[in-house]
Amino acid sequence: MINISRLNEVLAEYKQDFIDKQWKNEKYKWEAVKCFQDNWDINTANFSEMLAHSIAKTENLLASMNYLPAAMIKSFASQAPEEVRAMFMHLYDERRDVYERIDAFKTESAVLLEKFGKGAKQHYQKENAISTYLWLRYPDTYYIYKYAEVSAVANELESSYTFKSGAYASNIRNSLLLYNELCEELQKDQELKQLLASQVTPSCYSDPELRTLTIDVGFYISRKIKEPKQVNEDLWFPKNYSPEITSEQWGALLNDKEVFTTGSFEIMRRLKDYGGMASCTQLSVKYGENLHFYLNGSVALARRIKEKTNCPILDDEENSRYWPILYIGREADKSDAGSYIWKLRDELSQALDTIDLSQVQLYAKVADSVVHGYWWLNANPKIWSFSDIAIGDVQSYTLYNDNGNKRRIFQNFLDVKAGDYLIGYESNPVKKVVALGKFVAEQDGEKVCFEKVEGLASPIDYQMVKSCPELEKMEYFINPQGSLFKLTKGEYDFILDLIREENPILSENRATPYTKVDFLNEVYMAEDQYEMLAAVLQNKKNVILQGPPGVGKTFAAKRLAYSIMEEKDENRIEFVQFHQSYSYEDFMMGYKPVNDGFELKYGIFYRFCQKAANQPEKDFFFIIDEINRGNLSRIFGELLMLLERDYRGTKATLAYNGLTFSVPQNVFIIGMMNTADRSLAMMDYALRRRFSFFELKPGFDSVGFVQYQHALHDEVFDRLISIIKELNSEIVLDNSLGKGFCIGHSYFCGQSACTDTWLQSVIQYEVLPMLNEYWFDDPNRLQKWDNLLSGVFQ
Repeated sequence: MINISRLNEVLAEYKQDFIDKQWKNEKYKWEAVKCFQDNWDINTANFSEMLAHSIAKTENLLASMNYLPAAMIKSFASQAPEEVRAMFMHLYDERRDVYERIDAFKTESAVLLEKFGKGAKQHYQKENAISTYLWLRYPDTYYIYKYAEVSAVANELESSYTFKSGAYASNIRNSLLLYNELCEELQKDQELKQLLASQVTPSCYSDPELRTLTIDVGFYISRKIKEPKQVNEDLWFPKNYSPEITSEQWGALLNDKEVFTTGSFEIMRRLKDYGGMASCTQLSVKYGENLHFYLNGSVALARRIKEKTNCPILDDEENSRYWPILYIGREADKSDAGSYIWKLRDELSQALDTIDLSQVQLYAKVADSVVHGYWWLNANPKIWSFSDIAIGDVQSYTLYNDNGNKRRIFQNFLDVKAGDYLIGYESNPVKKVVALGKFVAEQDGEKVCFEKVEGLASPIDYQMVKSCPELEKMEYFINPQGSLFKLTKGEYDFILDLIREENPILSENRATPYTKVDFLNEVYMAEDQYEMLAAVLQNKKNVILQGPPGVGKTFAAKRLAYSIMEEKDENRIEFVQFHQSYSYEDFMMGYKPVNDGFELKYGIFYRFCQKAANQPEKDFFFIIDEINRGNLSRIFGELLMLLERDYRGTKATLAYNGLTFSVPQNVFIIGMMNTADRSLAMMDYALRRRFSFFELKPGFDSVGFVQYQHALHDEVFDRLISIIKELNSEIVLDNSLGKGFCIGHSYFCGQSACTDTWLQSVIQYEVLPMLNEYWFDDPNRLQKWDNLLSGVFQ
């Protein structure tokens, strides 16, 4: 839903501006559609010429300063006309999902770009251009999609639809829903329809459904709210106070070393560098030092000025009466960082402009004996990716591009020192912070070298970082042209805090040692069986423990992991249970509803593999209970190949986020499968051959269970176990059942003292109900075993 009242306010302004301003500048949109409709013929012999005529009047819809998709598509149509013709045929196939068509067009154009682009990466076909082609062809159905524009419209009209940077599929679908809703409201506005009709000429598309008008209203809204919002002067305080110090007097004070100390000049230079107004939080993040350095330092400076000049002060609280000598202030709003924004008094600002502050320390010195630098490093995933680098691997980055030209912001490459820290960011189409690293060698005239320290299990979206006012002065955000950008320590620490909220550091637990002996004492299995099981898992890397109910499959799986790790470390074990509704989106990644929109969420296996990749020297165990209850092809998707031992470490590009992914060598998968559940179908063969299957049997005759039985020293327990073993022998010989339906030993474990009440409850409420399922069609046999088992207690 949208806020109709707010829309009506906007439309009132739009209608006032329509004839004199809006139509004059935006008429070409309706002309572009008419031109396309008049010229488009998908079956024409000369496709490239037809395409050029069709989009001849699109102007800046398909071209901007650094983005020229129209020029690109025309060029490729002339070089590969049939391939481009096929791309448009598929795009205009209304039988397919709209996002699938857009994504396919984008992928196919990327192939042409690699083939014919000659490095012109900025001209690729993205969602904005492809949606424009759709609108030109079907102007009564589609709209032009532009992320910034539709986000602005949703925010301004208080829409329930949300838009997340990088969430292309949900963004496009939500934009259609939002603009459809907006269009419905425009169709009710007779005055607006008459205005449009009065201006449309034969060179324009008539726009009967008002879809193009909807695009224009969206454009108008986004530009309106993008206009700089002037801070209401009434918000600045104090109102009726001035220290009565002129610019000339401030100049004299600036030359007085007793008044302006080194710290005072540092505060002044940083405020000037930030634009003349900022909060203490913003200054702290950008330039270093804590908040109190700026707050207390300003108050102390103002006190010295008061003592020197005897200027009037504000009659207010102790500290509040002094800072107004230097600044005016206002409360920070939600788009600011901090509590208060300080603005230099005009006279003080003018005086500061007359002196040389270049020798004043702009950034705070690091207190450590070793001074580190901090950097933001861009990876273009079309060329290279942080995901392709293993933890601990060293990667070089050249100072010169393939043409021999210096990288942009060349000085940054020269300033890198060994030991400097870096934030690893992947640019479009990923647009996420994905890794942390460290430079291991400074430049040698040709390259710098860095090491990947950590891959992020939950990458941080660009928009999350960009939206933080504390980071608005970050070098990358001011001028994003280049690949290596400086960060201040405060900016690095702030981004690291964002990362740690989603990717907490694992706590260092004091793990308890765990050995094979511990396993055999707890899991009632013969030693040779254990040796075989451990060997199978370490060789195949994937094993399924199958067996009848009650043999302790889940119990054994976790302790098997402990025994191979040789310690109880819960941080390296993950447990999940499959069921019929479990999906790839739960397991790996997928879009989940968030505030009436959708957001990409990373699944449990994706996060676990990233965690394991960060510690390649340690083994990690992923345990899946009831593995055969899920739709395995749906859950594993492209992981089917990556699970294989021989393909561990092999990279595959994921559809959802564009990042490469592999299952690390140090990840072992243990599944559990109950062989007595007749309701389950056989496992998919493609997955079955990627696992070894190990059968767990009732362990009544194992050394461990015999010792446990002797320790209980209970005649009733001994008689009952003897009968259970006889029962299992009969189940094995039953052609309709077999060994997979035996009664497991775990039903009778876990007690330090044996009572008849406990044993009777096991028989009455666990064993007999199971037998009732086994022999529902043989009541005589069921009665026989009921008598035998119950008779133990007589």
